[in-house]
Amino acid sequence: MHIQNRFVVKVSGASGQGINSVGETISKAIKETGLHSFGYREYPSLIKGGFASFQIDFSDAPLVSSSAQCDILLVLSVGAFNAYYNSVAQGGTIIHSVIGLQLSDAQQQYIAEKELKVVFVPAQQLVKEAGGHPLMVNTFLLGVLWQLLGLAFEPLIEVLKRTFAKKPDVIEPNVTMLESGKAFQDEKLHAIELGFTPDQTIIDDLIISGNEALALGAVAAGVRAYYAYPMTPASSILGYLAAISHETGMFVKQIEDEISVAEMTVGSSFAGTRAMCGTSGGGFDLMSETVSLAGITETPFVCVLAQRPGPATGLPTWTNSGDLLLAIFAGHGEFSRVVLAASDPASAYTLTQVAHNLAEEYQVPVILLTEKQIAESHFQLKDLPENIEIKRGLVSEDKLDSLQKMDRYASTESGVSLRWLPGQCAPTFDANSDEHLGDGSLTEDAGPAKEIFEKRMRKQTAIKAVFPEPQLIGEETCDILFVGWGSAKLAVTDALIQYQKTGGTKKLSYLHYEYMFPLKTDRLQQLANTAQKVVFVENNGTGQLAKLIRMESGYEPNDILLKNDGRPFYITEILSYISGEEA
Repeated sequence: MHIQNRFVVKVSGASGQGINSVGETISKAIKETGLHSFGYREYPSLIKGGFASFQIDFSDAPLVSSSAQCDILLVLSVGAFNAYYNSVAQGGTIIHSVIGLQLSDAQQQYIAEKELKVVFVPAQQLVKEAGGHPLMVNTFLLGVLWQLLGLAFEPLIEVLKRTFAKKPDVIEPNVTMLESGKAFQDEKLHAIELGFTPDQTIIDDLIISGNEALALGAVAAGVRAYYAYPMTPASSILGYLAAISHETGMFVKQIEDEISVAEMTVGSSFAGTRAMCGTSGGGFDLMSETVSLAGITETPFVCVLAQRPGPATGLPTWTNSGDLLLAIFAGHGEFSRVVLAASDPASAYTLTQVAHNLAEEYQVPVILLTEKQIAESHFQLKDLPENIEIKRGLVSEDKLDSLQKMDRYASTESGVSLRWLPGQCAPTFDANSDEHLGDGSLTEDAGPAKEIFEKRMRKQTAIKAVFPEPQLIGEETCDILFVGWGSAKLAVTDALIQYQKTGGTKKLSYLHYEYMFPLKTDRLQQLANTAQKVVFVENNGTGQLAKLIRMESGYEPNDILLKNDGRPFYITEILSYISGEEA
């Protein structure tokens, strides 16, 4: 399915050929020509070997999702050719630098049926003749691509100069390779009329990943310590925060295992530091005992759970949103908690701040869900949202002198007791992992145990009361109401806009959840009464949000659209679903 007013380029090659760098350069240069872009990465879970790709969808209108197929495929290795040749759309072009490429019968058949142009560029030879280094083949091919797209070279050169700012001696050779690629000609290659109208007001937009935005959200939230053991797709949060730690003053530490990560986060938080940790599903499994510890000791605990497909190691470098129920039920026993889910850089930035406020105000564990499609994709946006006021939830200094040690876990209507930091005042308390009284001292008596358990659980009601309703995009009365969370929002919202542009007659709306638990369902049930059909869209195999809503309210959707192959929802898949409904 071709998407109007959108063009798609995919760069692919062996790991180590600079595919990610080329993709980032394209995204930034397209933005600086006055167009909008969205960048999507694929790469193997190998230390060495394999192949990778970086796909850039671009347009003169905002977009936040990927297409299933590309218009131009730029290929630097035979493995990448074999992996991605069938991702090229009808009438598309494959430009490759693979010497002596032999096509299989299946490849030849696909190329013929799709009427593809396959163009060999002897980049290695041409780079050598131009005096370049063999590693500059990708820059040469970038020049070929840019000339074919008919885009201005000045923004591309400026991006390249900034990329190599710390290696000034390679700037001029790379610019020369771009110019050499620009001069390449082939009878199959003709300039493409994109038909886009550039907007010079967007050239200063941000190109940012979800993890970068989340890390900046932690800085804005006043986080002073970040702990992690590297685990895709959370690893770049650790790397980014470490890279800027000299500017922020944040203590950033890679720890030997996820159990220690969680324990150090809780310990830092107990001592009064705003702390955060990050991991993926397997690492979070190891943290679950500490989540339970934070629940009973009522210690603020914030953890980023960057989802990827499981079970076990699963598909380590691919995307999925299958850990919602894990986040809600992880940790033995029953206790109050919060689960939030980011969907893009803006929400990642804001929800990171919200997570810390909720953790400290209500003294609970907060799990912030993201996923590879959000964490590592490259989004374009005007600016990050405004910062949220920091709320520590601590006893004010003027009341410290009046505190009693039994105040720490005293029973209250909201379930939230007074919290102060060790050493702030004379009254002391135990942060006891056994059931305890108001001062934290152990008890096994039925009455007090029941009282403090119920006190902790009352927080759930108080938190739910301050949670916003899920966000409605579209009209309240509609033919199809899509309901989703996480990265599903990206493809669905793009599809709704595209559907309207092409003159679709159905009324389509989307209800988006970010505040996942405690769960609000009143708004959903109200809208479901006026919609002809309600369809849940989830990037997992079992419809976890639908299950949660069914458990909390008894509501059953009309249909569930699921995907669980490690790939995100593409805009074309949502449009195909809508087309099927119209057939």
